[in-house]
Amino acid sequence: MAAALELDARGHPVLILEREDTLGGILMQCIHNGFGLIEFNEELTGPEFAQRFEEDIRKRNIQASLRTTVLDIREEGGLKAIYCVSPSQGMMRIEARAIILAMGCRERSRGNIRIPGTRPAGVYTAGLAQRLVNIEGYIPGRDVVIIGSGDIGLIMARRMSWSGCKVHAVIEILPYPSGLTRNIVQCLNDFSIPLYLSHLVTDIYGRDRVEGIEVTPIESGALMHEKAFKIACDTVLLSVGLVPENEISRNAGIEIQPATNGPWVDSMLMTTMPGVFACGNVLHVHDLVDYVAEEARRAGANAAAWLSGYRPAREIRAKTGPNIRYVMPMRINPERENRLYMRSLIVKNDAQLEVRLDGAVVKSRRLAHVQPSEMLSLTLEPKAVAAAGRDSTVEIALV
Repeated sequence: MAAALELDARGHPVLILEREDTLGGILMQCIHNGFGLIEFNEELTGPEFAQRFEEDIRKRNIQASLRTTVLDIREEGGLKAIYCVSPSQGMMRIEARAIILAMGCRERSRGNIRIPGTRPAGVYTAGLAQRLVNIEGYIPGRDVVIIGSGDIGLIMARRMSWSGCKVHAVIEILPYPSGLTRNIVQCLNDFSIPLYLSHLVTDIYGRDRVEGIEVTPIESGALMHEKAFKIACDTVLLSVGLVPENEISRNAGIEIQPATNGPWVDSMLMTTMPGVFACGNVLHVHDLVDYVAEEARRAGANAAAWLSGYRPAREIRAKTGPNIRYVMPMRINPERENRLYMRSLIVKNDAQLEVRLDGAVVKSRRLAHVQPSEMLSLTLEPKAVAAAGRDSTVEIALV
């Protein structure tokens, strides 16, 4: 919606294709607050955050085709052909000069992490459990264990507690939490829910329904089987990471970046298919929806500029330096302001984020604390890379 509003504001007709019954995506089941602190300078629930954008969509009279599933994107006759299907329209072929991918992400499942054990009922992803509770009105179980400390899992620990369930533990394989610090405090500490760091779920028990799990500590990188213990439960929620939803992108031949599982993009957030842009969680998994909206607006503005004939005169490569997992986007336009997002590989207090042009530090920022679960960002002004040559490289490092 943010990308559509930006395109409309710049005079380009735009159509939103949405497979759900309403606009708003995953926000519609996120009834907790904490959204909008950056975007609107106030605390909103997920549906309230989405409503702000939907109201603007309606005011602008932007078209939206709901319950429409996109099947394929192709280049045909100099245009982009989108093949999709809906109950009301049947099979459709839509032609467009530009496309913005904003499909979001999906949850990793039990199959992705290969937990041993039986296959009983009662194992859910945290997002599915959230939809069951908040949208469908069902309680998936009463005695709950959550595997993984991602933000959805932490929020569901609180939600299940509010629903009268007992959350026995959150089990995290890493030595540090995977979710935001505020969610650790508000969703676990405030409810006295134990968080087991450096622990692995090594078995799930139960025939027809989950009866319990086995948890094994990890010390110095090794499983300590002699210290394994069991927790009785009837429900297991998985919060073990998110994956950008890029089946359509792959089928279209768009190059995928291994570090993010999202499309490779240039300084305009354009993929390897000319005229196709990407933003938000389909590009790289964000920690805050406010950043998704900001990035989507830039994608909309860039798509509008591209439609109007703008092309960067040149771009220079952006790469990861020490302690940085990825940097987004992967190209920088020396003539324009660049907004960069990156993830840390380490947990550290009093860190310094550095931008190095051909090895020389051209910008730096002191950070009180960094951790992999919280995204870092910076704005790189043209003057910082004014000395860049044709073969220059910008490196982002954390020291």
